[in-house]
Amino acid sequence: MGNIIAWVILGLIAGAIAKAIYPGAQGGGILATIVLGVVGSFLGGMLFTLFQTGKFVLVGSNAINIPSIIVAIIGALVAIWLWGLINRAS
Repeated sequence: MGNIIAWVILGLIAGAIAKAIYPGAQGGGILATIVLGVVGSFLGGMLFTLFQTGKFVLVGSNAINIPSIIVAIIGALVAIWLWGLINRAS
């Protein structure tokens, strides 16, 4: 249960910062921000692990610290960019 709460808090922080950094309007409310942040946390963790070890592994952050927030923000930026591509295509 603690990991889920940590993921939601990390997702909220990462999603809010990523939405503030990313140019243009993304829309969505607090729930969309949390979801993008949590997805970004997993995306960032997977990309970080891939670049570090060369293995593609599903990894989520277990702690809220500066490195995990930075990785989650980068992942959330990628998630926002991908979401924009999907919305433009449809």
